[in-house]
Amino acid sequence: MTTGRARLPQAQAWLRWAFVAVPMFAAMPRANTLAWILIGITLVLSVPLLWLYDIRERTLPPVLLLAVLLCAGVLWALVPNSWASVTMFSCTFFIVLRQAIVPIVLAVALDLATIAFWAAYHDVWEGALPTCTILAIVVLLGINRRTRLARIEQTELALARAQTATEEHTRAAALAERARIARELHDVLAHSLAGLSLNLQGARLMLVRDGASPDAVAQIERAQKLASEGLAEARKAVAALREDAVPVERTIADLLAAYRLDSGARADLTVEGEPRELDPAAGTALVRAVQEALANTRKHAAQADVDVTLGYRTGEVALTVADRQGRRPPDAPAAGYGLRGMSERVALLDGRFESGPGEDGWRIHLTVPA
Repeated sequence: MTTGRARLPQAQAWLRWAFVAVPMFAAMPRANTLAWILIGITLVLSVPLLWLYDIRERTLPPVLLLAVLLCAGVLWALVPNSWASVTMFSCTFFIVLRQAIVPIVLAVALDLATIAFWAAYHDVWEGALPTCTILAIVVLLGINRRTRLARIEQTELALARAQTATEEHTRAAALAERARIARELHDVLAHSLAGLSLNLQGARLMLVRDGASPDAVAQIERAQKLASEGLAEARKAVAALREDAVPVERTIADLLAAYRLDSGARADLTVEGEPRELDPAAGTALVRAVQEALANTRKHAAQADVDVTLGYRTGEVALTVADRQGRRPPDAPAAGYGLRGMSERVALLDGRFESGPGEDGWRIHLTVPA
């Protein structure tokens, strides 16, 4: 679960960017007009590397990295001893590390073509073999790092599943204990207070029948009132013990965690504003909306990434669920029972509900009073 705050680039991001950008600055003293153009394009395209926080979780579009690689390769071939090859090999490493097989093959092919062009352009074929060796080392290092990260991710996933199972076991044990305490309160204390209230009522009627003093009758009435209030409080305690209310954001986060474990796709929750306790009906509507949206994503866009935004505003709570299919989905011919039920639930709360295709997936937005 994340909050909607902007983050500054971290030290690792600056180091990653330095491997791409510093060779460009080193090439400036010997640059001609074409070289300056290539340097400028490479520096502009390299800026998003600063916001690549965790290379295990996020990745840049392969087209962007391939474009940086191509520009750096051309610069290296045209301006000898410019260190632009460092940028080229760094981009190759990043592509091998996190991209699919097609971008990796394209990157290696571009590298080989650039090395061949460099050797032919400067007639230094004796330097092509050592350069290809360096390329092979970079690719092997990227594959080794990629394999290690995959093992780490699998370990973290296994630990997350074990932790989830432990939490569920602990929660089940706590619920069982609460249910036991609730039964004891209901069967012992509540029954005793109910019997006491009935006996006091009988005693009051007998005192009134026998003409007892008003003070004695008043004392019995006060005792009966205290017994009735105690019975009401005992029933409230039993209801609270059996209810086990959970914050809405925690429930939604658990649903997204289950989706991540099932599909292997990314599912993030962003909470905007200050979380607060919601009316049970509003909280139920929000949770049911997320459940239905995830069910539809599993059905119509398996393994699609999901972004959920929960916004606490003045007098209302807004929920947005968007799956990232990578394309605009077709319009639904008619609302299914799930979407219809969701809309009806929101309408009963005087809220607003919208559902439809977005630019890269399906989007659900609703607002309920709170």
